Amino acid sequence: MKNKILILAIGLVCLIFNAYPKITLPTILDDNMVLQQKTDVKLWGNAHPGSKVEIKPSWADKTYSSLCHPDGKWECSIPTPEAGGPYEIHLSDGEEIFLKNILIGEVWFCSGQSNMEMPMKGFDRQPVENTNNVIAKAKVSTPIRMYTTDSQDGKWIRQFSKQPQTDCTGKWLEHSPENVANTSAVAYFFAQYIREVLDVPVGIIISSQGGSKVEAWMSKEALKPFEEIKNQTSTPCVLYNAKIAPLTNFAIKGFLWYQGESNRDNVQLYKKLMPAFVEDLRNKWNVGNLPFYYVQIAPFNYEGADGTSSAKLQEVQLQHMKEIPNSGMVTTLDVGHPVFIHPTNKKTVGERLAYWALGDTYNRKGFGYKPAVYRSMEIKMEKIYINFDHAPRGLSPMWTPLKGFEIAGEDRVFHPAKAEIESQSGRLAVSSESVTSPVAVRYAYKNYTEATLFGVDGIPVSPFRTDNW
Repeated sequence: MKNKILILAIGLVCLIFNAYPKITLPTILDDNMVLQQKTDVKLWGNAHPGSKVEIKPSWADKTYSSLCHPDGKWECSIPTPEAGGPYEIHLSDGEEIFLKNILIGEVWFCSGQSNMEMPMKGFDRQPVENTNNVIAKAKVSTPIRMYTTDSQDGKWIRQFSKQPQTDCTGKWLEHSPENVANTSAVAYFFAQYIREVLDVPVGIIISSQGGSKVEAWMSKEALKPFEEIKNQTSTPCVLYNAKIAPLTNFAIKGFLWYQGESNRDNVQLYKKLMPAFVEDLRNKWNVGNLPFYYVQIAPFNYEGADGTSSAKLQEVQLQHMKEIPNSGMVTTLDVGHPVFIHPTNKKTVGERLAYWALGDTYNRKGFGYKPAVYRSMEIKMEKIYINFDHAPRGLSPMWTPLKGFEIAGEDRVFHPAKAEIESQSGRLAVSSESVTSPVAVRYAYKNYTEATLFGVDGIPVSPFRTDNW
């Protein structure tokens, strides 16, 4: 009997001990990761309760330590140097583990719905332009690393949760052809561009979900003021809980966001949700107003080319650039397609996001990155002249009739309009023989239309309307 009791006691001790194994880390802390340079980064995980976790990064002559709490959790903050690597991190609480092949550079969090999710290899029967060559030439030695929660070994992973999680399925991947093929095309082209310009390692954290609404990406705290969410059929918070909450300890430089198509059913709610979403993201990371660069949805037929549901959402997204501090919007009027909701030209989108980051975050000069946006109008006789912000060198093309414009009088009936950049004044003038006393102008204010008006830098002007009818 005593032997049985002794065996039972030993088994119970082993069970308790094994409930807290040697140091374990979340998936975001792993071999091949990129840590944000010149900042304090957090390392965290689980270990034996009461144990002392010692951390020795190979770039420092110092050992850092953290006491493990009774619940088995520990956390430690360590400073990072300028970009470089590869490095190692040695961790021990009596048992040792090593994190290897670590780079230090610039880290960006990339999220949204299917146009952010779309990988370099494309979706089935839906290609991404000119990526096969990029994939084939990918080298492991190129200092770009990708952490993705969306897929593993080319197979989709769907993660949802009704409660905030502390870890998620994901993995840091090296820059091999097979890994590049399965990486978000928008995020990859962004990373490729800023790595080339800044000449530092770049890490992209990709956490996206096709067909998702923004409310699924928001925390319970962020959604609390919005009573109307309770009456919606979509499930709020489940993507935040599963695919953002586990990652908020990881130091990043900023956010990239490509989403909105699924929120066209209620643009006025979306108008309120997005600023709250961005504020909450920044609060969760708790390092100030991190940059937030996002993509205006591209033209697509939706309920018909002449409908306006996407135009209304594009309009709200344009307003967000004024309402959300330290934000910037990429225009995509020239990359849309009437029947492909996933535009095939992802390189242009990724590079325009990179322009924003290089211009606003990294303070590079001499190139354009802000789209020209409508500011005001002036009525002179039978013409309406349009004034723009972010167009210091004017607009283009000159000496060319511009399509996609409409003009209306007091009757609020819009007619196709003649639009051109006048040679003498350099201003955009809009008119129509059918409207002798014009009061309002619209440009590209439809679900699908082609871009005709650009900044001198080649960035398309955002769709706009001068009325609020």
